[in-house]
Amino acid sequence: MSTWLSFLGAARTVTGSRFLLQNDTERVLVDCGLFQGGRKMKALNWEPFPAEPASLDAILLTHAHIDHTGYLPRLVSEGFDGPIYATQATCALLELLLPDAAYLQEQDAAYANKTGYSRHKPALPLFTSIDARDTLELLHPVDDDESINIGTLSASWMRSGHILGAGILQLDVNGQSESRRIVFSGDLGRYDSEIMKPPEQVGRADILLVESTYGGRLHTDDSIRSVLIDFLNDVADEKSVLLIPAFAIGRTQQILFWIRKLQDEGSVPDLPVFIDSPMAVEASHIYCQFGDDHNLDVNLLMDERQCPLRCKETHFIKEVEESKELNTRPGPAIIISASGMCTGGRILHHLKWRLPDRRNRVLFIGYQAEGTRGRHLLNGKRSIRIHGKSVPVHAGIAQLDALSAHADMNELITWITGFQHQPSDIFIVHGELESSRALQEELGRRLGWGAKLPNQFETIQL
Repeated sequence: MSTWLSFLGAARTVTGSRFLLQNDTERVLVDCGLFQGGRKMKALNWEPFPAEPASLDAILLTHAHIDHTGYLPRLVSEGFDGPIYATQATCALLELLLPDAAYLQEQDAAYANKTGYSRHKPALPLFTSIDARDTLELLHPVDDDESINIGTLSASWMRSGHILGAGILQLDVNGQSESRRIVFSGDLGRYDSEIMKPPEQVGRADILLVESTYGGRLHTDDSIRSVLIDFLNDVADEKSVLLIPAFAIGRTQQILFWIRKLQDEGSVPDLPVFIDSPMAVEASHIYCQFGDDHNLDVNLLMDERQCPLRCKETHFIKEVEESKELNTRPGPAIIISASGMCTGGRILHHLKWRLPDRRNRVLFIGYQAEGTRGRHLLNGKRSIRIHGKSVPVHAGIAQLDALSAHADMNELITWITGFQHQPSDIFIVHGELESSRALQEELGRRLGWGAKLPNQFETIQL
């Protein structure tokens, strides 16, 4: 029986994770993410899906981040109505993330129509709240020790350590004479995270797809503690505002954990922290539900005063009017808001107000994909476009790599070398070309293993 693998996203780019696996009888999609970045990249989300959505037997998800799941409502709106399998925690997070993503799509379209900055008349959302609700009805949570069957395919998940519920997907293709195992790494976490447990080791893979977000980089030795102490004390002294663009799930909780830790030590002042995200409160409850995924004390998570994911003075902003009021609030203050790459969401409004003031700071704590506003700011651009207008950049811009939830090159190699035997095929995905090539070269240098860099929309017979 012939099996084909199509790389419909996250090939020589770091977003839009979508992998189509099909044989003579089954057709499944692994991950269903949004393309993020510049105009050309985001335009890919509007292109017709290469396969008829209704022809898919199932969708399998590695984790909840939007670059792995954000295209789901669009696919559902176009006719997909099969099961969507993911871990229990991933499904719980999607109950928050997908409605929020739909709300942002609708709000951005409405704002574009109101201000006239979009080239499209009228501007439309990629998907709606109704599409998100319909998608949630298709979720099928999978237990940690459970294996699900889709015809000749069987799938199971192991912990990847990236965010709550993130899994390494093992997909067994059962032929007449033998079974072949395809392993999708998803996004791999760190081995020394204070919050998340490390990635689990997989013993066997005949075919491996491995991420390479930081395939060519080593996380810096800069102490998270020292960088944050300097930043937060400067904010207090200058009575300025620190903006932290952060994904609502995962990175927001990381930075809150560290700020609270430093406050408890007395190393930084108890600055007011504003979490401008409607889902932040609910996210803490989900951490309580899935204690096996992380290293935090669940009893403390349930205590508002001692919760390690809340700072001494934490304000959760839900309503739009409350968010608008932050734009004119004087410092000192810390504002944490999504999206983490500044591709959309409420962070854009805060940037528009705060970037022109040289007293303010912007601290990036996650990866910034090529073509995103976050990458432009890190590259030193002196102005960026937000909502159709040019915004001057005078605020200080910095990045804290050490908070990354992605494995770096050494950690990726450590995980890959845990296989009992060399996979017959290794495909390096989910990374910009330079990072993917660096990991490819390092695998050859250290292990003598060859790996391939598939092209976007390439189909390979396995």
